[in-house]
Amino acid sequence: MRRRDFFVSIGGLAAMPILLPRLARAQRSMKRPLIAVLSAVRREDNSPLEAFMEGMRELGYDESRNVDIAFRFTGGHHDQFPALAEEAIRLSPDVIVALVIQATVEAKRLTQTIPIVCPLLANPIELGLIASMSRPGGNVTGLMFRIDDLAGKQLEIAAQLIPSLVRVGLIVNVATDVVVDRQEAESAAERLGIKLIPAEVRGRDDLATAFGVLSNEHVQAIVVLVDGMLFVERKRIAELAAAARLPAVYGFRDHVDAGGLISYGVNLSENFRRSASYVDKIIKGAKPGDLPVEFPSKLEMIINLKAAKTLGLDVPAALLARADEVIE
Repeated sequence: MRRRDFFVSIGGLAAMPILLPRLARAQRSMKRPLIAVLSAVRREDNSPLEAFMEGMRELGYDESRNVDIAFRFTGGHHDQFPALAEEAIRLSPDVIVALVIQATVEAKRLTQTIPIVCPLLANPIELGLIASMSRPGGNVTGLMFRIDDLAGKQLEIAAQLIPSLVRVGLIVNVATDVVVDRQEAESAAERLGIKLIPAEVRGRDDLATAFGVLSNEHVQAIVVLVDGMLFVERKRIAELAAAARLPAVYGFRDHVDAGGLISYGVNLSENFRRSASYVDKIIKGAKPGDLPVEFPSKLEMIINLKAAKTLGLDVPAALLARADEVIE
């Protein structure tokens, strides 16, 4: 080997430690980011999930062009989240978007490194998901959806709907953690002088029986607590409420869009759309622990006058005046 060629080759070897990391970074930058989505509700029946996808498209992400999204659905069966979380983590995604708190808890249990974004955080400090709202500190962040005493406010709305209200049914899915909401409903009922009659369910097959029990108890209205399975079955619940001629108050407008009477709570789709910005920031290098947890921008009331007519109910003018939207 000529002396000049020897030094050129040595120089090339010396440059390798510098070039290899640059090549690795270049390869990573060329790789499309992978997002794993864990959802209780299938995509074709999930308007909030579509709002998340719209938010991603608004930020320049397109499944056919520059991002891969792996969807995993439980169909409303929350006991499947541990297996789905394990499956998602095996994919080594850049971000996990856990659409309900149960999925977030399971994903956090299995990984302390993969970023997790949840648009429906509830009691995240108590559950050990974050250290604080302003500095989450770990691998979880997102948006709050649970508002203190929401169930109590829904009972107050039921009392305004029916001035003579003394007996209210409460649809409770005991297969999920609804202790706080139930306790708030019980406290509000005591404060308002209303007898609260819970009807416990564990799945879709229990709903008809629950409505039968409440009808036999002669309740004058019902409150449907916020829950994934009850969200999935929102159309069936609206049909059962109409058949039993029971005015029902819900936590999400999606229930009203499915034929329910009135909802008061967080706009799910807005939370999901806003969660896309977290994913975008993380993909661009931000740490989830540095991204503050955000709160819903507002609560909204939606009233379905068609459902009211079916029930033979005149909605008080004061409630109509407060409504953010009235469906004629």
